[in-house]
Amino acid sequence: MKTYVSKNFSPAIAWEALDIANFAGTSVRLHWTNQPYKWHINDGEEVFAVLDGAVEMHYREAGEVKKVLLNSGDIFYASIGTEHVAHPQGEARVLVIEKEDSV
Repeated sequence: MKTYVSKNFSPAIAWEALDIANFAGTSVRLHWTNQPYKWHINDGEEVFAVLDGAVEMHYREAGEVKKVLLNSGDIFYASIGTEHVAHPQGEARVLVIEKEDSV
């Protein structure tokens, strides 16, 4: 048993992660960032939950870039093949659940 206080996680590097759990090849990680990530497609599905702050998620749908603003408590689900990139609005902490060793 372990408790994590996400607001206390403040590493020195954007997108640094704290490993929470691994369920048969699915990783659960807490990330901190104040910088955009990179456009990518995961090796499987991804659940991206904003715990603190706000993140503007950009994603491509039928070749068109779309955006959604995720606030604390909001969740973005990237199905297989969804190209996306997260743009934090200041500092943000997110819980990411995805296939282990995914991009």
